[in-house]
Amino acid sequence: MLTFENLQRQYRLGGQRVNALCGVSGQIERGEMVALCGPSGSGKSTLLNILGLLDMAYDGSVVLDGEVMPKAGRLVQQRQAATLRRSKMGFIFQRFNLIPVMTALENVCFPLMLNGMDRHTQIRLATEMLEAVGLAEFIHHRPDHLSGGQQQRVAVARALVHSPSLVIADEPTASLDSQSAGKIIALMKALGHRQGTTFVIATHDPRMARQCDRVMTLCDGQISEEGMSWAS
Repeated sequence: MLTFENLQRQYRLGGQRVNALCGVSGQIERGEMVALCGPSGSGKSTLLNILGLLDMAYDGSVVLDGEVMPKAGRLVQQRQAATLRRSKMGFIFQRFNLIPVMTALENVCFPLMLNGMDRHTQIRLATEMLEAVGLAEFIHHRPDHLSGGQQQRVAVARALVHSPSLVIADEPTASLDSQSAGKIIALMKALGHRQGTTFVIATHDPRMARQCDRVMTLCDGQISEEGMSWAS
C-alpha cells in the first residue's frame, strides 16, 4: 500500500551537508499502524515530511496505492502534491493545529470543504465522525473550550473524516496526560483499522509504540539494527 525505496535527503547547515536520510526503504500494508521511533535527529521528521508530501526535495521513490508520488519540480508537481494531500492523506499534530475561530464541527468539515464536497454532506460526515470519537455533545464548541484530549479527538476526526489512505501523525500523544493519551491511541487504532487507513506515527511515547502493529527504528538517517520489529 505504501512503499518507499532508497530515500535520501540532504540539508545544508552552514557550509556543511547533513545527511538526514541515507537510503531508507520500507513497505507498509493497508490498515497497518507503524510507529517511527528513534532519538532526536535520527530522521523521523524528515521521513514523515517526505511521506506526507510536505518535503519533495529528496532522492528515491515513494508509491502510495500504486501511484508514484511527485517530487519537487514545476508547478504541476506542486499542484499534484496538494491534490494528493487533500484527497489521500490526513495529518495529526502534537499541538492539535485546530483553527481557533472554528467550532469542532467546522474544523472537521474543513478538509471536506477543500475537496469540494457539498455543505449538507460535509455536516453529515463530520457529525458522524465526531460522534465516533465521543464528542457528540461538543460539536459546537471552539477549541479553547475543549480539553487537550478533546482537541486531539477533534484532530483525529478531522484527519479521518474523508477516509484517507494514509495518516501522518507527529507525536500525537506528547501533549496529553496518560489517561487522555491512552484513549487517543485506542481511538486511532480502532478507527484506522475500521477504515483501512494506514498510520505512520513519529513518537517518543512507549505507550504509543506498544499499541502499534510495528515499530520502525531510525538512527542517524538509517534503519537501525532493530529495523522493522513487531510491537509487543
